[in-house]
Amino acid sequence: MSQRRWVICGVFIGLLFLGACASKPEAVTQPTLNAPVSASPGVRSAMSEGNQLFASGRWEAAKAQYEKVLQEKKTIAEAHYNLALVFDRLGKREEARPHYMEAANLAPGNQVIWNSPVLRRYGDVAVEKSNSAAPALPSLGGAGGALGGGGGGGAPGGY
Repeated sequence: MSQRRWVICGVFIGLLFLGACASKPEAVTQPTLNAPVSASPGVRSAMSEGNQLFASGRWEAAKAQYEKVLQEKKTIAEAHYNLALVFDRLGKREEARPHYMEAANLAPGNQVIWNSPVLRRYGDVAVEKSNSAAPALPSLGGAGGALGGGGGGGAPGGY
C-alpha cells in the first residue's frame, strides 16, 4: 500500500513536470512607464490608472487611459510606449508599431524604451556602441518628420 502511494505520487509529479515543460513560453513582460514628473496632474493620474489597469490585464480600459493622455498631450513618449504595449497584448501589432516608433523618437535617451525587446521587433533598432544617445529609427514613409522623411520603407519582415 505504501509503495503504491509513492508510485502514484511519482506519476503525479512527473505529469506536473511534463506539463510545465510542454507549456508555451511566456511573452516577454515589459514594464509600463510612469508619466514624467513634469507632466500635468491629469496626465500623471491617467497614466497611473492606465498602468494599474494594464497590470490587472484590463487591456481595453488601460488603452482608453493612455489614449486620454495622448489627447491631452501628444508628446508623452511613455504614453505612446504603454499604448504600444497594450496593442501588442491585444494582438494588434500593426497598431502597436507607430506608437513604439513615436515613443523612441520622443525619448531618444530612455533606456527602457530603447532596450525593449518588443521595440526591436518593429524595425532596425540595433543599439551600437557609439557616442550617440540612441540609434535612428527606420522611416515609416510619408512626408517630413522623424518618422516620415524621404526613403526608407519600414522594417523587414512585414512590420
